[in-house]
Amino acid sequence: MTNRILRTAFAAATALTLAAPLPAMAQSMPKKEPTAGQLATRERMSKCSAEWKQMKTDGKVTKDMKWPKFWSDCNKRLKGGDKA
Repeated sequence: MTNRILRTAFAAATALTLAAPLPAMAQSMPKKEPTAGQLATRERMSKCSAEWKQMKTDGKVTKDMKWPKFWSDCNKRLKGGDKA
């Protein structure tokens, strides 16, 4: 019984010790801006996502077509072929 209380107290103290510096650290580190490549990828993903949703709404998605495969094909097409 005493062992369990001591372990619980130790775990709580450890958690408090580790959690205290995190908010201060998060505020001090500046947020990095996304690179041009990351922005381009996000734009392509948004366009492909809109196409995917439209195709699903229109019933043009086959049973075997899943998002990862569609994203791969759409991404290659929007990049301009096999320039991946």
